[in-house]
Amino acid sequence: MNRSRRVAIALLYGIASHAIFVVAVTFMVIALYNGLRIGRGPFHGTWAWLANTLLIVQFPLLHSYLLSAGGRKILARLAPADLGQDLAPTTFALISSLQVLATFALWSPSGIVLDEANGAWLWLFRASFAGSWLFLIKALNDAGLELQTGFVGWSSVLRGKRPEFGEFPTHGLFRLCRQPVYLGFALTLWTGPVHTLDGLVLALTWTTYCIAGPLHKELRYLGWYGERFSRYRASVPYILPRLRS
Repeated sequence: MNRSRRVAIALLYGIASHAIFVVAVTFMVIALYNGLRIGRGPFHGTWAWLANTLLIVQFPLLHSYLLSAGGRKILARLAPADLGQDLAPTTFALISSLQVLATFALWSPSGIVLDEANGAWLWLFRASFAGSWLFLIKALNDAGLELQTGFVGWSSVLRGKRPEFGEFPTHGLFRLCRQPVYLGFALTLWTGPVHTLDGLVLALTWTTYCIAGPLHKELRYLGWYGERFSRYRASVPYILPRLRS
């Protein structure tokens, strides 16, 4: 494959990945703030809960599988053969964004509101919601924003180099706990000012994933980094931050 075609394909993957990422995050912010009441899903009653359950479970199941050895092989096949491995981080970010977008855009709201903050409580929840997103952005940046957004894949192809992933992060929020990204993600699920049955079900399910899912990632890290990660794991808490060094 000539270089001009490689560049064109990389740019196409990069633009698609980043555009859908922005749309997905926007939908997620608005949906969580409003208690999942903006979904455009067409279902009602039992069918709504069945459809919503599928939307809830598809994210952790596919997300975890694509991070496995078998999943990484599939990712490598989702781009032209000689670019598959290099574009795998971009493809993974693109699929993850589509999963998030599908969850919040296709959600069928039940309309069951448990509570809606007012007055001083409204401002408290707004501040907490904004704080949870700032925490998540900081965690993503500490984890390597280029990797988290898929930039590292397509930009490497543009430079004619292989993607470089570096070591596992130990700086910033990773000095306080080993899984700040999952912690920040979970916090965004609980801090919106509108509390609905839909939001409660989603928050409980995805928070469980945020607690259990990283255990598989840490097993991979032990295999890749060995004693270095073992020492880090022994000295830094799992998901609840250590506030003093």
